[in-house]
Amino acid sequence: MVKIAIVNDSLVAAESLRRVINSVPAYELVWMAHDGLEAVDKCASACPDIILMDLIMPVMDGIEATRRIAAEFDCAILVVTATVSGLAGRVFEAMGAGALDAVNTPILGPSGHGEGREVLIQKINTIATLIHGKPLRSRHTAHSPRTPQKDSGPPLIAIGASTGGPSAIREILRAMPAHPGVAIAIVQHVDEQFMPSFINWLNESTPLPLRAAKPGDRLAADTVFVCGRQDHLIVTPDGALDYTPEPTELVYRPSVDVFFDSIAENLQNQTIGVLLTGMGKDGAAGLKSLRERGCLTVAQDQDTSAVYGMPKAAKELDAAGKILPLGEIGPALVEWADQVVAEAREQRKSG
Repeated sequence: MVKIAIVNDSLVAAESLRRVINSVPAYELVWMAHDGLEAVDKCASACPDIILMDLIMPVMDGIEATRRIAAEFDCAILVVTATVSGLAGRVFEAMGAGALDAVNTPILGPSGHGEGREVLIQKINTIATLIHGKPLRSRHTAHSPRTPQKDSGPPLIAIGASTGGPSAIREILRAMPAHPGVAIAIVQHVDEQFMPSFINWLNESTPLPLRAAKPGDRLAADTVFVCGRQDHLIVTPDGALDYTPEPTELVYRPSVDVFFDSIAENLQNQTIGVLLTGMGKDGAAGLKSLRERGCLTVAQDQDTSAVYGMPKAAKELDAAGKILPLGEIGPALVEWADQVVAEAREQRKSG
């Protein structure tokens, strides 16, 4: 049984959510709150598995409530609000504070069925799978190991993140200069419908050009590529970016593991892998693959992670060569980029 709570000051929205929960036998509604402060108080006496959190509320809004609950209690938070696209900045702030995902409030009839119901149930089921610790992935086998291309582009910073990731990624990009001389590729667990807003939001924080990766794109220096689909972003044997639906059974789509594994299999560029805050274990095994290939690897530390799941899994696998607080990761990446670009320049001179 999945224990669920609703935090929403709109009686109509709260009733729609209640009907969805009551229509699924595996769900149990444990309480309802009309503002963030009431939700924090109720968590202290009855902490649910999942909270459906609105953003705009009196007394305490959903962002601050998410921040407090994520810091004090062991429960997952799904932002459910009237217009996710219209509140993109607030949605990503909430995700930076500890929310896992976001979805529009369903519009329902008396039976609990209607527009948005199935999407909400899918989100809840995905989060429930993560909470109950079922396997997140099989080893990626879409590509058998191949000899990587000798010259497949510039050095690469590969970043994976989930819960808390938007704010963490933004802080890292703010530390980057306009011309670092390396490519950057990011896989963040964000629903595909929010990806354009996510990219626009990040673009406000960096001088680097930042865009959704398209099939056939080549890694380019001084450019940030963001996974823009629900399928898994990969690097192909010839060094291009592409998407694949395989493996289909993974809870996380897109998967950081699949992305990191494809880099380890197919790319010979100098690469540094970075695994940031997030629930679950996605990315840990892939980071291990990168380290075994000889790449430098970094995981975010516990104190600065909104949710210490993915970086913890990386630490337990000995996948991270360095474990750093968020504030040190950006400068460390700049230092690495400066070093590899300088080394490449010297090699060209001596060659």
